[in-house]
Formats: sequence, C-alpha cells, structure tokens
Amino acid sequence: MAKEKNEITENFVKDSIIKWLSCNGWGYFKYDKLHTHGVDIRARNIKYSRFYYIETKGGKYDEVAFIYSLGQIITRMKDNKSTRNYYGLGLPIKSAKIALRRLPWQVAKKLNLRVLSVDNKGEVIQYTWKELQENNDK
Repeated sequence: MAKEKNEITENFVKDSIIKWLSCNGWGYFKYDKLHTHGVDIRARNIKYSRFYYIETKGGKYDEVAFIYSLGQIITRMKDNKSTRNYYGLGLPIKSAKIALRRLPWQVAKKLNLRVLSVDNKGEVIQYTWKELQENNDK
C-alpha cells in the first residue's frame, strides 16, 4: 500500500516537535523509537525543573490518531507533587484540527494538556487551553 503524498509520518512529527522544543527553552530530551513503552518525547525545561511529556502520532487516520494519542497520554500521567508537568499531543495538522474541535478546554486546563500541530513543512504550533477556549467560543 503506497503512502499518500500528504501523509505526515510519526517520525516526522516527532522530529519537528523536538526541533521546536529545542528552540523554545526545552532540552535534555529522551525519546523512544516507534512501538516502545512510554511517552514518545520527554523534555526538561532548561531554566527550571519542569517536564514536558508528549505523545505523537502520524499517518492518515486523523480521528484515530487524536483518540489514541489522548488515551495514551492520559494513561501516562503521574501524580508528581514536586512539579507541575506539561503534557502534549503531537499531531499532524488534520488530526490537530480534530483535537481543537473535540477536546474540552476545561479538561486541557485541568490536565495542563497542549495540542502541538505539525504541518507538512515541519512547522509546529502549540495550542493551550486558552486557544481551545477561544476556538469553542466561536
């Protein structure tokens, strides 16, 4: 089965997000190869001890990518009293648009969950609960 020309792979999403993170104050990366246990990307803020855990997906199944990534990141959330971590869904742009429509901003705020949208050029846009709220209020 041939891949579609516009299909964004999980490795492309992961590489794009790591590049974006490194330009935005995050470092000390740990990332796993496909099909291993744990989050796909773990980064630590360079200035303070806060972690960013990101589950990434790629491919052409947009709705499925959003649902799977949401389930996986929630099951990997741990109660860490020493710091408040960030959590993210790293998705191709089509899946990210679904997440922006379907993810309640109140849930994103409570869980400190962000949506990282990656386009076919590798550009990343981060959406916080505030952008989700603005999107829902339209």
